[in-house]
Amino acid sequence: MSTTINIKNLGKKFNKEWIFRKLDFEIVPNQKLVILGGNGSGKSTLLQVLSGFVTPNEGEIVFTLNDVKIESDKLKNYISFASPYLQVIEDFTLLEMVEHSRLLKPFRHSLSSEEFMKVIDLESAKHKFIKQFSSGMKQRLKLGLAILTDTPILLLDEPVSNLDKNAIAWYKDLIQKHTPDRTVIVCSNAIAEEYFFCDTELDVMRYKTT
Repeated sequence: MSTTINIKNLGKKFNKEWIFRKLDFEIVPNQKLVILGGNGSGKSTLLQVLSGFVTPNEGEIVFTLNDVKIESDKLKNYISFASPYLQVIEDFTLLEMVEHSRLLKPFRHSLSSEEFMKVIDLESAKHKFIKQFSSGMKQRLKLGLAILTDTPILLLDEPVSNLDKNAIAWYKDLIQKHTPDRTVIVCSNAIAEEYFFCDTELDVMRYKTT
């Protein structure tokens, strides 16, 4: 699926402070974009605005699929999102969480729940409650649910947070296998492992116009 994202004069503020403003940018089909900036720079806020979770104060974002505009109430069907601050359902077991997610959106390549848990290397924890998971296991689950869900747009906020060396290698392998045909936007504090595959950079600090 060919998706384009047109960002037009976008601005977001909290109280009287502009987090970013006058942002104009086009993200073309299958582009791999990294949003760079330090802590508090606004990069995560920009990603949340792009996802539809947060409403901008000015400007607009137009998503098109095969040159047809995606209406805002349908956008969630085309986007997968992973972030350390997004919560999974703690009282679900891993299997219940995976089955619940499959009901909402299918997995890529029609992966079964068992196949999904094998890919994220957590099949031994299938009956374990997520509230009993370590932070690394939760992050692996979040990344798996985003990357392996069949959507044309993938948003990742600081994806290697809470991952050890082996899990970072797993993330990099998963990205290489499952993103060539997708538009991917990554937020990063300039950690190369997070955005090694990106072809375009956007520095949010350039849009701190008052």
